[in-house]
Amino acid sequence: MDALEVLTNIEQVIPYFQPIFSADEHKIIGYEVLGRIMVGEKNIQSLGPFFGDEEIPDEYKVEVDEHVTRLAMDKFLIEKQEGLMFLNRDARVLMLDHGESLLELLLEYEKKGLRLNRTVIELSEKTFLGDFDQLVHMLLYYKTYGIKIAIDNVGGNSGHLDRLSQFSPDILKVDLYQLRNDAGNKVYKDILYSLSVLARKIGASLLFENIEINFQLQFAWLNGGRYYQGYYLQHPSASFLNPDLLKDKLKEKCQDYIRYEKKHLEAGYDFADVLHKEISQMMIGKMKQTIEFDAILIEVGKNFSDKCFRLYICDENGFQVTSNVVKSGSEWLIEPKYKGKNWSWRPYFLENIIRMRINKKGLLSDIYSDIDSGQSIRTYSYPFGNGLYLFMDLSYEFLFEEEGLLY
Repeated sequence: MDALEVLTNIEQVIPYFQPIFSADEHKIIGYEVLGRIMVGEKNIQSLGPFFGDEEIPDEYKVEVDEHVTRLAMDKFLIEKQEGLMFLNRDARVLMLDHGESLLELLLEYEKKGLRLNRTVIELSEKTFLGDFDQLVHMLLYYKTYGIKIAIDNVGGNSGHLDRLSQFSPDILKVDLYQLRNDAGNKVYKDILYSLSVLARKIGASLLFENIEINFQLQFAWLNGGRYYQGYYLQHPSASFLNPDLLKDKLKEKCQDYIRYEKKHLEAGYDFADVLHKEISQMMIGKMKQTIEFDAILIEVGKNFSDKCFRLYICDENGFQVTSNVVKSGSEWLIEPKYKGKNWSWRPYFLENIIRMRINKKGLLSDIYSDIDSGQSIRTYSYPFGNGLYLFMDLSYEFLFEEEGLLY
């Protein structure tokens, strides 16, 4: 897009507003401000290419950005909008004057009635190569005025996750575009799951954007998304909308997701309960007959050959007291090199041991990637008795065939 054409026709530059929906109220809670230019009477073009062009001078971008922001804030005030207003800024451009011009603009509009605590600076910092500490200092200073900070495109910038907590962001904005054409991308899903954990730890809300299909909305809901945005919900427009526009639709979708997730969880609990009963029945008398645990594991493996591919026993401190017993074709092999290894470093290991010790029942893990095979598996843990715990790794093939166990 020709920069001079934009500047000489700046009176044709207008703000568009893309609504952001909440998971808790199922209503519009704010809008992201987007730049558009009118080319002719009906042709409205995005200014994304203009702001993304590295050859366009920064001062041109700042001028157009301020123009769009002023029009947007005027409209917010005139129409007495109560929601959040998201303003996009590039960290590199913002730091040219250490954020002073933007703050002066916001303070100018605060005098006109703008509530700064309803203003969100949506920051893109992926190309920022300047003094990181100064950027953090500036953002923390903004926050003293009640201005909220959102970090943009987090999912596509996972290499900088270590930075996020230093920003003290109010919102992490995660792009779900990659899940549009590759819904089975497990690595990307795992990255997004890690972001949901991080957001909870640092007290930030997750906003999932670029939601274009139902699967993405369900994924956002399942992974702790508080806010949703995308064409599947609503396209940007020049007008503000009824906050309850999709209230019934989102409530219905949420109920569908709840039913699906409950069915999935119930399937896991029911399966764990069946396994517990079957193993308990099989174990009657075994501890008294022999203390040769590897032999017991081979017998267990043969009985559950259609379900598992690896078994071992650990004590309550995570030290493995048996070999690994592993399925190879139709045979069960003993791998003694694993005896004595300690697994207490694994996430939730000790917590699950305590839960089994207290509840006297086995546990089924969530789905994770096996270190050796790389396949998606689940592990069933069983309180063996005498401070020992049996671990049974369930195969991908078995989980795939069982409704509700592979998710």
